[in-house]
Amino acid sequence: MTTPAPDHKRYFMDKLGVSERLIERCLAEALSAGGDYADLYFEAVSSTSLGIDESIVKTASQGISVGCGVRVLSGERTGYAYTDDLSTDRLLRAARTAALIASGPAKELMSGFRHTEADSLYPIAGATADAEIAQKLALIQRADAAARAYDSRITQVRASFSDELRRILVAASDGTFASDTQPLSRLNVFVIAKDATNTARGSSGGGGRITMDFFTDEKSPEHFAREAARTAILQLGAIDAPAGEMEVVLGPGWPGVLLHEAVGHGLEADFNRKKTSAFAGLIGQQVASPKVTVVDNGRLPNRRGSINVDDEGNPTQETVLIENGILKGYLSDKLSAKLMGMPNTGSGRRESYHHIPMPRMTNTYMLNGEDMPEDIIKSVKRGLYAVNFGGGQVDITNGKFVFSASEAYLIEDGKVTRPVKGATLVGNGPEALKYVSMVGNDLALDEGIGTCGKSGQSVPVGVGMPTIKLDKMTVGGTS
Repeated sequence: MTTPAPDHKRYFMDKLGVSERLIERCLAEALSAGGDYADLYFEAVSSTSLGIDESIVKTASQGISVGCGVRVLSGERTGYAYTDDLSTDRLLRAARTAALIASGPAKELMSGFRHTEADSLYPIAGATADAEIAQKLALIQRADAAARAYDSRITQVRASFSDELRRILVAASDGTFASDTQPLSRLNVFVIAKDATNTARGSSGGGGRITMDFFTDEKSPEHFAREAARTAILQLGAIDAPAGEMEVVLGPGWPGVLLHEAVGHGLEADFNRKKTSAFAGLIGQQVASPKVTVVDNGRLPNRRGSINVDDEGNPTQETVLIENGILKGYLSDKLSAKLMGMPNTGSGRRESYHHIPMPRMTNTYMLNGEDMPEDIIKSVKRGLYAVNFGGGQVDITNGKFVFSASEAYLIEDGKVTRPVKGATLVGNGPEALKYVSMVGNDLALDEGIGTCGKSGQSVPVGVGMPTIKLDKMTVGGTS
């Protein structure tokens, strides 16, 4: 259940002296050399980062960042300039600079702004950024103690906590006027385990757009610490992964990162506008098994990838990307929507005021199917059960991907048996989804750790999926 959003823009007006009159002057200056669209992106971020290693506080920092980015569009040409000084002179200078870069046929500024009304998907009062440093330090100290207590073979522990409170104000020449206040926090635990012959690593973490109560009422530091320790100890006794083509079962939750990388990026509109995506020109065509439906949803309360409005001032939404295996559409921002003649899905995102917005994912996941997870396992004669993933990479031009499984098991005669190490999944995103033969009814989202990189920019995202079975996939192993 969402509630009406507070008036976030007052921060910029009351504390930073930004007025609607100043915004109008800057937008007029941005269009003074020609151009058919201009926008201003004001941002103020306060952040905290803490880290302990070997039970000693090794890093501690707090920061404040304030600035504004000015963008001017003229056809496909973009002019962009930014400033960390919100004085009238510096803002007007940035607007003039962006105008000159993207000079073109002039368009007049729309008269008056349309104030975007959006729901509030996450709490502002009591957000972690307001909490005392001592409270945050106590969380990672608890995680450190819990990981060490889990097993005597845990030889090294690192824990960290980071949070931020981001305030944004977006105003554009098309009348857009929107603001938001976005809390974000994350706790991470990393451990190393050793026995007489082996060394293994484990990690865990979580968070979201939440208050400090999350780490008390929902997922405690001890929960993440024990999970990191468990996976490390498990790997000490793991056997080498088999190699070859076989049936693969992906567990629920974080394995959705494979969906995010192998499919999600290829469905961002800018790649398809430039025809560099493997999915370019395939709307309306079968690109996956009829059992596969994939959505991107920025409207999930408290989730890491959720935002009330995108970084172009548009309310976010739930967008169906693939429905019953049919490609339905792409994730778009204002520029892509205009140039491609498609709806704007509210997917314009940027890392900070230093960067231009581009189409990006929010929370991307596969919807539930009708199969019981235990039946999916029972259906496999010999295969791999991948529960968690580490690193991976994908080439969006052809959809080819390689992912390493940080927790995986053999499936033998319909039963999950021995843990394996060194397993990688190799495939092609569009092709792999055609081999999905069973989809579980146990959809889960990740714990709140996702960060997505694209063109040098990073933004927080969420992923998820139910348990699924792929009838064949290439597994790269060590045996």
